Amino acid sequence: MKRFFRLKKNEEFSYKPRYYDDKGEGSPFKIEGKFDKYRTIGTHRGLKGKFSGAMDDLKKSGDKNLKLRMLIIIAILVLIFLYIIDFDISIFFNS
Repeated sequence: MKRFFRLKKNEEFSYKPRYYDDKGEGSPFKIEGKFDKYRTIGTHRGLKGKFSGAMDDLKKSGDKNLKLRMLIIIAILVLIFLYIIDFDISIFFNS
């Protein structure tokens, strides 16, 4: 009967935060994004400003091989899409 009224003792765990610096720098609960340090923050307002900022970033940064590869991938995806919907390309040519 004595065991029935006694409460169970709480368990203790040895928890160490994953992203915590032992030297006191950083928050144990803050997880930053992978590309936060490379992200540019613009003061562009409106759709036109955001678009022009994105185009400026595209022109000044990036690898030419990356741009060519991306263009080829997009072209292949468009051709696959046109094949799936059975698009007739002959309407663009005079026959």
